[in-house]
Amino acid sequence: MIGLLIAIFTFNYIAFKKNKRLSSNQIVHIWTFTIAFQSLFDTFIEFKYHGYWYFTKDIDWTGLLPHIFIVPAANMIFLNWFPFKTKVIKQISYLIVFVIVILIYEVITLLPEPWGFFHYGWWKLWHAAILDPFLLMIVLGYYKWICRLEKIACRQ
Repeated sequence: MIGLLIAIFTFNYIAFKKNKRLSSNQIVHIWTFTIAFQSLFDTFIEFKYHGYWYFTKDIDWTGLLPHIFIVPAANMIFLNWFPFKTKVIKQISYLIVFVIVILIYEVITLLPEPWGFFHYGWWKLWHAAILDPFLLMIVLGYYKWICRLEKIACRQ
């Protein structure tokens, strides 16, 4: 639980204090989308197939904390520092580095308690390494869509 609390504080501090790009509206959209999308994904991987879980295999209140306070903040950090107006190679490099950082964080969460709070069933780190870039690209696409909708709303 100590590791979880440190992670929540650290991720949210960075996400909100270092934010230079995301508006309040975009933060609410990203936060809500992330919770909904992760809940949908985890309904299958975590709860139906027991690929991984937080704390225990059961649905419990403490398991909600990473879903609500860590992953949305990580997505804010990803979007805030994404190099939008650069060459594609720099964007791909950023994505790769961000995935590596996420994987290092995931390894830390696998440590025994009190630092770790994440557990693998059949899920392995290489699953995350393959899937994380796609999940981040979905978040990036959603963010770009929200930005387009904001521009349309401002013109009306």
